[in-house]
Amino acid sequence: MEETSFAMPPPVFNRQNYQTWAIRMIVHMQALDVWDAVEKDYEITPLPTNPTVAQMKNHREKKTRNAKANSCMFYAVSPSFLTKIMHFYSIAEIWEHLKD
Repeated sequence: MEETSFAMPPPVFNRQNYQTWAIRMIVHMQALDVWDAVEKDYEITPLPTNPTVAQMKNHREKKTRNAKANSCMFYAVSPSFLTKIMHFYSIAEIWEHLKD
């Protein structure tokens, strides 16, 4: 299957629209194939000494998916929220913080 670009911007959270934002954001992140990073809360551990090719590939995929999810989330919040979430490393932590 040919990979396509998804150019639609994410919905922006501004504190008053959490329920609709969350639904739209989940679908947006699923379309970008990064929702797994939120659901599974990837723990990205350092590679062992002499890793296998499969371990290196899995490590890179998790790091890339987490970085893409973080990038998506940083664009999906108002500037005042960005300063509150930018210190979190885990996309799942960011999601929980915004939910609260």
